[in-house]
Amino acid sequence: MHMRHLHLPMLFLAFSVFPTTFLTAAEVELTGDVPEASGWRTEVVVEGLEHPWSIAWLPDGSALVTERPGRLRMIRDGALVPTPIAGVQDVLAHGQGGLLDIALHPDFETNRLLYLTYSVGTKAANRTVLARARLDEDGRRLSDLEVIFRNPDTKEGGAHFGSRLLWLPDGSLLMSLGDGGNPPLSFDGAYIREQAQNLGTDFGKLVRLTEDGRPFPGNPFVAESGARPEIYTFGHRNMQGLALDSASGRVWATEHGARGGDELNLIRPGQNYGWPEVTYSMEYFGPAISDVHSRSGMPDPKVVWTPSIAPSGLVFYSGERYPGWKGDLFAGALKFLQIRRIRLDGERVVGEEKLTIGRRVRDVRQGPDGYLYVLTDEPNGGLLRILQLPASSGQLEEIERR
Repeated sequence: MHMRHLHLPMLFLAFSVFPTTFLTAAEVELTGDVPEASGWRTEVVVEGLEHPWSIAWLPDGSALVTERPGRLRMIRDGALVPTPIAGVQDVLAHGQGGLLDIALHPDFETNRLLYLTYSVGTKAANRTVLARARLDEDGRRLSDLEVIFRNPDTKEGGAHFGSRLLWLPDGSLLMSLGDGGNPPLSFDGAYIREQAQNLGTDFGKLVRLTEDGRPFPGNPFVAESGARPEIYTFGHRNMQGLALDSASGRVWATEHGARGGDELNLIRPGQNYGWPEVTYSMEYFGPAISDVHSRSGMPDPKVVWTPSIAPSGLVFYSGERYPGWKGDLFAGALKFLQIRRIRLDGERVVGEEKLTIGRRVRDVRQGPDGYLYVLTDEPNGGLLRILQLPASSGQLEEIERR
């Protein structure tokens, strides 16, 4: 069996706790607990957000935040504007569904266009959609809202909507779509999660679209009979983190496993990432979902988190605010109330540590000021800013030595 290579230096291995239940001589060690990062603290920017999901900054320094129940909020001059932005379509706020991601058009400053993902339908039949709208100059209302892409098939229940957005340098837009949910949910006579391997549906896929919501020309499967032309990659469970390293063009993604098996992946067009045939995940009722952890022709994850951290937002940090952190990934972890700093050397993961936030982390983004910002997924959620401690504390020097 081809081994999955996770490059973790001895410094981190010595302090990590790795479960042994899953391991055989032919398998890699899975990332468990990791050391605590030093040299940082958080400060609250705003509170009073109801289950915030995503944030996007406007050219004037204001920010838009989505709230999962279906509201779009404005943060201006460091304060939450009391009245939500008008013109948002009704959403299905059920389970993990609701108003989810937001991304500004690359030319927002001239066209005022923004993109929203959300769930619509009923508890028995719902889907993820992508809408485009124009933000009025006063920032109080959306106009010309239209759904420009939708999952062509409906599913049941309130799980696995996916829904992260990421613009690529060529002007295309990536959008993640979940596999539809856990057993016993079914689709076409089998567990719905099996659709992640079916190129005829968008469940468990990363799709690549034009700014108008059409399949992007040159997508990997446009010439394959029976395949959806918007598909970019497949074999995903529920991807909720997407990040671009703009210098190299690398796209990174995090996705949820089941009872372990959360993954960090390097995204390459046309690739099959294995779910549910190739995975470290366990059924919620007990046994392994698959005894195959690696397969020729499929990219191995760069990190496998067991136990699950429940990964959320993901950012590639390119700023200068934190000595030693530039060029690393920062992944939110809902389950353990933390952020994972993932140290990179090109395409290799060379270390990992945690920033314990103490609140459910839904999104992590780099602001225009170079600071990292965190959205906490709570009934009274907040936007936090990560600050460095004074260098005189000695903690920043410790980070640089690592």
